[in-house]
Amino acid sequence: MSPDLSATAVIIPALNEEESLPHVLDAMPPVGEVFVVDNGSTDATAEVAEAHGATVLCQPEKGYGLAVQRGIQAAADGGYDIVVILDGDHSFDPAQMDRLVGPIVEGQADMVLGDRTQTAEPGALTFPQRVGNHVATRMIRVFSGHQYRDMGPFRAVTTKGLLAMDMKDPNYGWNVEMQLKALKNGLRVMEVPVDCRNRVAGQSKISGSLRAAARCGVKMLVST
Repeated sequence: MSPDLSATAVIIPALNEEESLPHVLDAMPPVGEVFVVDNGSTDATAEVAEAHGATVLCQPEKGYGLAVQRGIQAAADGGYDIVVILDGDHSFDPAQMDRLVGPIVEGQADMVLGDRTQTAEPGALTFPQRVGNHVATRMIRVFSGHQYRDMGPFRAVTTKGLLAMDMKDPNYGWNVEMQLKALKNGLRVMEVPVDCRNRVAGQSKISGSLRAAARCGVKMLVST
């Protein structure tokens, strides 16, 4: 039985995703609210999001972490108990959101991460992503003793837990910071398999180059 998603807010940080957003929003299951955070797009991202029923928030200063934080504040202000973070490139299926939210609703977890490592389509995870994923999960194990399988962006967290983390990273060290702080704050964490497909158009903002992967690694070390 699918969990009740009425107390769930979905946050989609988006930078120039006008081509892919319709696919994401049209596949969205009924939830409390969908916040698309326009992170300084130069295309019609905001207009497309609004046309497909999302609440559009503006975060003109670029930064993945800044965009997600803007959405978290809106979710907290709206009284939503659970936040789902989802990319706007259609690499994940919103219909699989129940896999992430279910364990939280059932009281089994406070944060549930989508694990792509065994389910990604060929080419969906680039070489820099795989290297960065390996390094980040190993380093988190060194610092925390906990072995994560993935650093994927498709995740569900209690709003209360997110606010307690007091997230700081403005950019792509966000996911690493969250996974470390979740452990430090005693949150119950789980990972569940989710499908991961090739993005609809364009290149990932973080996974398209080794330089971007290196920046992620540096941010991970700083956040510890």
